[in-house]
Parts: sequence; C-alpha cells; structure tokens
Amino acid sequence: MIQVLNVEKSYGTQLLFRKVNFSIGKGEKIGLVGRNGSGKSTLFKILSGEESYDDGEVIFPKNYLIGTLKQHLEFNEKSIMEECMMALKGENVEHERYKVEKMLQGLGFKNSDFGRSPSEFSGGYQIRLNLAKVLLSNPDCLLLDEPTNYLDIVSMRWLTKFLKAFQGELILITHDRGFMDEVTSHTMGLWRQKLVKISGNSTKYFEQILLEEEIHEKTRQNSDRRKKELQDFVDRFRAKASKAAQAQSRLKLLEKMPELEALNLMASLDFEFNYQECPGKVLLELSDLNFGYTTQNLIHNFNTSVLKNDKIGIIGKNGQGKSTLLNLMARELQPGSGVIQHNVNLLIGHFGQTNINRLHLENTIEEEILGANPSMGVQRARSIAGTMMFSGELSQKKIKVLSGGERARVLLGKLLARPTNLLLLDEPTNHLDQESVDSLTIELQNYPGAVVIVTHSESILRNCVNKLVVFHHGKVEFLNETYDDFLKKIGWEDEIPVQEVNSSPRLSRQDLKRLRAELIVQRGRELNPLKNQIDTLEKNIVKLELEQTELENSLIHLASSGDGKKIQESSLRLSVVKNKIEEMFDELSVTTHLHDSIFQRYEIKLKDLDSSQL
Repeated sequence: MIQVLNVEKSYGTQLLFRKVNFSIGKGEKIGLVGRNGSGKSTLFKILSGEESYDDGEVIFPKNYLIGTLKQHLEFNEKSIMEECMMALKGENVEHERYKVEKMLQGLGFKNSDFGRSPSEFSGGYQIRLNLAKVLLSNPDCLLLDEPTNYLDIVSMRWLTKFLKAFQGELILITHDRGFMDEVTSHTMGLWRQKLVKISGNSTKYFEQILLEEEIHEKTRQNSDRRKKELQDFVDRFRAKASKAAQAQSRLKLLEKMPELEALNLMASLDFEFNYQECPGKVLLELSDLNFGYTTQNLIHNFNTSVLKNDKIGIIGKNGQGKSTLLNLMARELQPGSGVIQHNVNLLIGHFGQTNINRLHLENTIEEEILGANPSMGVQRARSIAGTMMFSGELSQKKIKVLSGGERARVLLGKLLARPTNLLLLDEPTNHLDQESVDSLTIELQNYPGAVVIVTHSESILRNCVNKLVVFHHGKVEFLNETYDDFLKKIGWEDEIPVQEVNSSPRLSRQDLKRLRAELIVQRGRELNPLKNQIDTLEKNIVKLELEQTELENSLIHLASSGDGKKIQESSLRLSVVKNKIEEMFDELSVTTHLHDSIFQRYEIKLKDLDSSQL
C-alpha cells in the first residue's frame, strides 16, 4: 500500500495543494483528474521521487518498484529489441523475447522494426518505446502521464486491455475520459488545492464534487442569512433592558458561527464556433484522389463527399495518411492526381498538428487571435481569449512563453474567431484537460456545419461522428456508418490479444460464483441505505401532499367563514408543507441519481467479470 500523509507543495507564492492524504490499496487502478496546472504531474513526480515536497510524508512498502513513463528520450542499445530486453528483470531473460515481441506489436511496431535503431524512429514512436520498457519492467505500480498522446487507435485499444489485465497498482493521467473510465477502479482529483478520492469512475467523481460545491454554497447562503437575522436582532434590542440578555446570547451565537467563503468560479473553456451558413448540399468533393510522398501512394483512387451536416471521423494506425488526407482537404497539400472540388462558399477552420508551429512567437495571444479575423475588433478578440482561459492581462502574454497546451488553446481560439462551415480537426484534444474535452465534445455535437476529425478518442468517435474514413487493409475506405457499427461488422485487423503478453489465470466456476456473490453483497451494502432513504422520502412526500390537499380544501371553506386567525394559521402551515415537499423532492432526486449510478457501476463490474472468462 502507498500512503501519502499531509503532503503540501508550492512553487513560490503559488500553492498547488495542501494537506493531501490518500492511500492506494493492492490492485487499485486510479484515474487522477484535475484542471491543467492543478498539480497532477507534480504529484506524479513526488511519487516517483523526482520532485521534493514542502511538508508531509510519502510511504512505500519495502522493495516496492514504481514504473514511470518518461518523456525524456535516452536510448543506449543498437536496436529497439535490445533496448526492450534490457527492461526485463530476473534470470534467463533471453527466453522471454516473445514478451518483448508481443509488447512492441501491441504498441504498433512491425516485426521488421525490431532490428532498427531507436534513433531511426519519430519522437512519437520513441515515446512508445519508453512505454514498452516501463510495461516490461514488471513494476508494482505504474505511473502513466498521458500515455495515449502518441498512440493510434489500435495501439490504444491494446493498451486498454493490457492495463485492465495488469495485476499491480496504477495511477493514470489522461485527457481521454472514456479510456480512463474503461481502465480504472477509482478516481482521485485535485480540486481547489485539495485531493478527493472515490471508488468509481470520473463521472461519479465530478458529480460528487458538484454536489459538494452545491451543498457548500447553500450552507453558506443559509449561514449568511441566519447571521444577518441574528445581527439585526442584536442591533435592534441590545439597548433595551428587557431584551438585553437575549441580544447578548445571540451575539455569542453569532461569534461562534463559522465563516464560509464564497467559492471562486473555476475557469473553463467555453467553445462556440463562428458558424456561417453555406448554400448547397455538398461542401467538398474528392474524386479519384491519389497522393504519396514517395513513389508509393498513401492514398489511392479515393472518392468521397463532405455534406453540409456531416460529422466524419478519420481513423487508422499512425503513418497511414490520416493527417495527410486532412491537409489535402485543407488545401495545404496538392494531390498527385485526382480532383478536390470546394463549394464556392466554403469556409474552412483547420486545427492541424503542424499549425501550432505556425503561430507568430512575438505576437501576444490577443494579437494572434485578432489576426485570424481582423474585422471582428479587439474587444471580441479579448472575449475569445477569455473563453480560452486567457482573460485580462493573460491575453497579453507572448506566444513564445506559452507551453504546448497553451499554444493549442490559442490555435483553438483562432478557430473560434474565423467564420467557418467546415471544421478540419487533427487530434484537437491532445493538450486539453477532461473538462475542456467535454466542452469541445458538446460544441462539436451542436455545431451546425460539417466536421472532419482525426482522433484516437473512442469517446469522441461514439459521441460526435456518424460517418467514417478508415485507413486499413492497406487502403482508405469511406463508410457510411458509426464507429460501433464498424467495430461490430469489420473491426481492426491484427489486434494483438493482450493475454499473450500479460496472461491471467482463468477462474474456476466456483471462484467466479464466489466473486459474483461478493460483488452483489457489496452492492447491497451501498444500495440498501439509499433505497431505504428513497422509500422514506417517497412515503413522507405522499403524507405531506395529502396534508397539502387538506389544507387547500380547508382554506376554501375558511375563506367564507371570515375566521382570520385560522386562515392565517392554515396559510402558514400550507407554506411550510409546500417548502418541505420541494426540499424532499430535491433530496429524492439527488439520492435516486446516486443510487442509479452505483447500481450501473456494479452492473459493469459484473459484466466485466463474466466477459473476462469468455
């Protein structure tokens, strides 16, 4: 078990987190979430021993081995096979060459690559090589910071299966919530310089955070109202002898009441693309398209059309031509042969991996955004900078001092400034945090124009895409179907079964039955109190609604009697009853939602348990 006790970390006057406490039990897989800059990577470095902390204690079991995915690239062996063999532990490692082969294949390397030098590969593939080395080292705990950034969708699916089968502990940072929730058993988050850990996925975590913030704010408002009432009483009656004692007691109560601060609004990206209507049904048409950087074409005799409301996902392994096709559509490359015909009213917004390098380093953020659409004016440029989390003086920072993630946000800001009716997006989520990815996903769903997106995020493919361009079987193919339909009908060729690398023993029928029973008992322990609470609330609501009906009927009769005292008493009671009903419905809604989310979580665990034995 890893234990972190009262750990604090600051950089100068900037406090990252205070009094952080958590433990990681055997076999737990943790998703670590938080806004960019909240301290996730710093916490990773503290756990790996790369970074010191200001106060507190971090405790590991004896001989506990932590494996971290290093972004620093340093290789000493002549081939990637030899480099990975060095990561294996124990005696007779030469007999475990097959493990290295399966690992490298799973991460997208070909058999013909095994003898090549690491220096021959791109930076993305060198990061994959580092990932292979850390996975092969058989650590007790894996610390993985954005491991999917340089993976194609097939390698990402393989990694998902590997991590689910991994027997040790895992702490994972990723912008891809779908990937995180598929792999992890717990979620841990840095929020307002504090850390919260829950059992369950990131959706449950954020629901709990929002609920706690809502409770805090309601408590603060009620406390402020109560304080005002007490202060008014003290101010009115402290000078009157008959009320002086009561005023004094209320003053003491007022002094004891805790001061609750109003919560600052957390910054969040707010996407709203500048859509401009395009007459006509077809925006873009590709006919007999051919393109290659060498004599061998990446794209051969490809035909497709982009219609005005299409949401198209481009998918496939890395290096097969996905970004190239997007650049051809954006007119940044010219086809070897064939025709690309654009609607005369087409307005393209292009987010490309290389476009970040085209930002003007000496420009400020505001100047760069304004340059995308000078007619919109400085005030609108500042507003867009604010939605990209560069509000106020931050909009005057120069591009050259920004991080890669901040430059990606500037590029997105330029995209918002430019009028568009076709968005061409190449991995737009790589430098965003989960909340920002969620905002982008919602805007892509609502965008009235067409979207063509290259992404390895299966969550975005499922939520935002209704057609596909697939690079597979050595060719590029247009499919008028969803991603799930593609997986069901065709699927990815040559997916490496993770069991060959990281096998786990098949459970006996008796063990499977026992584990199912344990899960069901555990589910009952969590759900039964909530179910009892729901039943009690429903019964009380029914009673109060009957009382409400009686009071309303009574008031009708009393209105003709002229009994003012009874009318006032019944009216006051009716107001109390209505407020109680409303409060109970609010509580019932929250409790029912919590009950349903817990039930669904256990349903997924039970299905995973059953499917693991197929």
